[in-house]
Amino acid sequence: MRENVLLSNRITLWRVALLFLATLFVQPPGSLAAQDISDLAPAEIIRLGEQMYLKGLLPSGKPMQAYVSGDIPMEGTSFTCVSCHLHSGIGSFEANIATPPTNGRILYQERKPYIKGFENVPSYHRYASYFPVRPAYTDETLAALITTGFDPTGRSVLKVMPRYDLDDRDTAIMIAYLKSLSDQFSPGVSENEIKFATVIVEGVDPAAVAAMLLPLENQINRKNSQALTYQSSPRLARMANNVMGPDLGAKKFSLARWVLKGAPETWRAQLDAYYRAEPVFALLGGISDGEWEPVHRFCEENRIPDLLPQTDYPVLSNSDWYTLYFSRGVRQEGEAAARYLHSMYDLFAGRAVVQVVRDGRVGKALGEGFREVWATTGHPAPVEIVLPEGEALSGERLRQIVAEHKPAALLLWDDATVLAALEGLPDQAGRPGMVIASSSYLGKEMWNISESLRDLLYLTYPFRLPQEEGRFDVALKGVLAGKNPSDYDQKILRRSYIVGELLSKSLVQMRGEYYRDYLLDVVGMMADSVFPLYERLGFGPGQRYASKGCFIVQLGKGANPQLERRSEWVTQ
Repeated sequence: MRENVLLSNRITLWRVALLFLATLFVQPPGSLAAQDISDLAPAEIIRLGEQMYLKGLLPSGKPMQAYVSGDIPMEGTSFTCVSCHLHSGIGSFEANIATPPTNGRILYQERKPYIKGFENVPSYHRYASYFPVRPAYTDETLAALITTGFDPTGRSVLKVMPRYDLDDRDTAIMIAYLKSLSDQFSPGVSENEIKFATVIVEGVDPAAVAAMLLPLENQINRKNSQALTYQSSPRLARMANNVMGPDLGAKKFSLARWVLKGAPETWRAQLDAYYRAEPVFALLGGISDGEWEPVHRFCEENRIPDLLPQTDYPVLSNSDWYTLYFSRGVRQEGEAAARYLHSMYDLFAGRAVVQVVRDGRVGKALGEGFREVWATTGHPAPVEIVLPEGEALSGERLRQIVAEHKPAALLLWDDATVLAALEGLPDQAGRPGMVIASSSYLGKEMWNISESLRDLLYLTYPFRLPQEEGRFDVALKGVLAGKNPSDYDQKILRRSYIVGELLSKSLVQMRGEYYRDYLLDVVGMMADSVFPLYERLGFGPGQRYASKGCFIVQLGKGANPQLERRSEWVTQ
């Protein structure tokens, strides 16, 4: 017993000593606030602070110096603030692991074991209970946390958070940035309403536009009906509080249609005009037969989330943040084909891989996807043959290609006209062991592949198999109530349904923190979800493409064939 008391006393003395040492790194009260950074414009302070927060780089451009586990030196670029506290600074709550908010509005308030006004909302209470109570931060105690690793109560956070070696000026810039981070709700949010918009490119098939709009408008109408009901029914209002909290339950939604006309180079001016007239919190879905880059760039520069537009040509970027796509587009099928062939390359016995690419946007995307992934495998580069746009691939030309190169695998990135050229290939001497084509490029004609080709021809298929998709029809019944399902493109309809469901789940998890960056943070923290159409759909922190895989399939036998899986979900 006496030994335990002595041990406890020693721990207490050691803690007091650490606190004393910590104070040596902190200037006297008021000095940090007086640190002169007035020579910097407010926008420059925010830019430099954001650089520290997101990239771990000092205002000088040099890496911040971080210390982990107390005294192990590391460059701050390896332990950036954003990696734990996320873009919004609201922190994370994932798999029962919680990271506290680091934005000034919350830091400079006392933390209690509940959120005022939301004490009886289970999700809010569970979140608040994960963090210990503390007094409100001041500039001085926040500087101490950053540079020494001790919070205002004297608790050490060094086991979970690095401390940073910053001088007073750099610390003042960081603190000024944190004070600005998520300090006011984003545009498009008012006391009673959240405004959204969807972008429609003129010229898209009206039936496709209708399929995209139907689930979104259904979700908006349902939410507004709930808000009206909750206002008139105390019992339903209590139910809403338990699920959404009182604020979200009472809010109405609106969805504007931003129609873009003319050439893509004119879209930016149109988007700017729409946004000036009516700022929105986020863009939902949207649809284009071709370009999306102008919309993507508009969102990036205005920091507006765009949730899952329907385009085959997403912008591929490892650094952009504000647009989330369903996938990497049709090129993802080429990427999956490369990974699939890599898994069996030892069987090729040195024979070549040949890809025949139609000189058009779809063919190029498929060919580039295959080529770039194949280059990472260390295998010899594929033989590549480009077909001029408008010139059909004849059966004779295909036989010549096979006779000349004797490929182990032949990739045909062409539309359905290529099927005629394939007839007779199964009987050709030296034919490839497999031919791979894109189901997206073949379109509906893939269901008409002749029996003689079905053993030879493999297809990239980026969705759940059709025969396994029927279980999701129940979820779509409410959207299609009173309507003929055959009037709507089912892929477009299902994608749009996913957008509405993702938005609904995200807003609930945001707990009334209506910041655009936090919307994207929350989506990134979600576990993989079971949605229609895609075998697996989910983001991770910083990920921009929800579906990362593809099946390799063949068409089964008979007059009403099904797709038969020849691979698991081939992922990045």
